[in-house]
Amino acid sequence: MGVQDYFELLRHDYTLRTISLGTAMMGIVCGMLGSFAVLRKQSLLGDAISHAALPGIVIAFMLTGLKDPLVLFTGAVVSGFAGSLFISGITSRTHLKSDTALGIVLSVFFGFGMLLLTLIQKKPNANQAGLDSFLFGQAATLMVKDVYLMGIVGSVTLLFMLLFWKEFKILTFDAQYTKSQGFNIKLLDSLLTSLIVVAIVLGLQTVGVVLMSAMLLSPAAAARQWTNRLEVMVVLASLFGAFAGLAGTAVSASIARISTGPVIVLVAVFIVLVSFIFAPNRGLLFRTIRQWRNRKNLRINKILVLMFETASAHPDFSHPHSVNILTNIQGFSKKRLREMESKGLITYDKNTWKLTPAGFETGNKMYKDLNTN
Repeated sequence: MGVQDYFELLRHDYTLRTISLGTAMMGIVCGMLGSFAVLRKQSLLGDAISHAALPGIVIAFMLTGLKDPLVLFTGAVVSGFAGSLFISGITSRTHLKSDTALGIVLSVFFGFGMLLLTLIQKKPNANQAGLDSFLFGQAATLMVKDVYLMGIVGSVTLLFMLLFWKEFKILTFDAQYTKSQGFNIKLLDSLLTSLIVVAIVLGLQTVGVVLMSAMLLSPAAAARQWTNRLEVMVVLASLFGAFAGLAGTAVSASIARISTGPVIVLVAVFIVLVSFIFAPNRGLLFRTIRQWRNRKNLRINKILVLMFETASAHPDFSHPHSVNILTNIQGFSKKRLREMESKGLITYDKNTWKLTPAGFETGNKMYKDLNTN
């Protein structure tokens, strides 16, 4: 199915339209808040909280007997926030580091959730079917009320981000400066962590507990390669997340029996790989090109300094000199001499070279800089 066919189907297929809208919203919210998680070096936090949300989902179902999205969402948020509090408590009250605390909370909460999930699946209750879809996600089960919930929660999250944008920004880059300005950094940190918890829980039904951390971090990691500004990074991450959601849904709809959640994550990872390679400032391709150009310029500069030293020993700097003088210098080649000639630094024929006034002046400056350093 081509792009045009997908959009045509999107117009007429109510289910596909609902799923596409839900996955796009999930990608936008994850991209926005994932940017802060990436910049604050809390990459593992998303993995821990997504796993910690599982027991909350199961307990909420056990208490109410309902699979209502709002009920399960509330249970997941409470459990995820409890997990973040445990992580904070372990790191602040013990000598354990954050990665250890994250590992402990992830394994304990997830293990407890799996235990509860196994117990309720053994009970004769038909309404419990489908809870295990939260492990790997099942976007096909998204309904209109789920999308409405995503829209409301996403709007509230965006509102909080706009209201506390300045505070979140300085907290992300310099917590001590934030404290010195009189802000309550514990309160701000708790608020930002709570929003990240909400973003993670929002995508559990679509992507699942196991893959949710990738969805939180991938759009932000990709956006970080393209910009140094937080505002631009948040917008780009949101766009990347929305694109991953829509593209993953389109691929899943095109190929029978392929889960939407894993495809969405694979698309997000593909965006990360493209960004790592082709981003102008940090991409591997352009970085390699810049390194190659720098090495080439360094070789030309070394040759030019030697030419200046040779020409300075003669009363007339434009006097022609033999090419053989340069043969022992590293990086010398006749191709390099032609490049220097094209830049107007020297004039060159097969056997001799001589500096131009511009070449002599440039060589003189490089020679002085070299001796000064």
